[in-house]
Amino acid sequence: MTNDLLPRAAALLKTCAARGFKIATAESCTGGLVAGLLTEIPGSSTVVERGFVTYSNEAKTEMLGVSSDLLTAHGAVSEPVARAMAEGALARSRADVAVSITGVAGPGGGSTAKPVGLVHFALAQKGQPTRSLERRYGDLGRSVVRARAVADALGLLESAASSDP
Repeated sequence: MTNDLLPRAAALLKTCAARGFKIATAESCTGGLVAGLLTEIPGSSTVVERGFVTYSNEAKTEMLGVSSDLLTAHGAVSEPVARAMAEGALARSRADVAVSITGVAGPGGGSTAKPVGLVHFALAQKGQPTRSLERRYGDLGRSVVRARAVADALGLLESAASSDP
């Protein structure tokens, strides 16, 4: 699924290693695919600090410190929760940058307000404001939604790695 992303992942790791950047991931709908992609690259341990797979709301609360009130108010698939996930991963790791992903990969689980294919991302970086991204891929099938989410998460990490310190 992500073999076409391996060259991008390798380049990202090389850039991060040169800058002394460490990465953490906080993944829900992708179930660790971003961390898996990055750790497919030999030598990734110099950059990948840790990954959190927080599929349930309880895991988001217990592992990342996402407020249960926030989850109740906005739902797991929301910009505020994506931001809290990324910020929680950054705070609970030794990383310099953390990316989070939460969404509805399908085939079920969608609603009118939160359709299948809706994915929220956030990027938290030391000394920078947290950024967010929303994608509406559509009901393209679970594996396609997840693959596209991995590619977009990689893009967020690439933007952080290439920005001025």
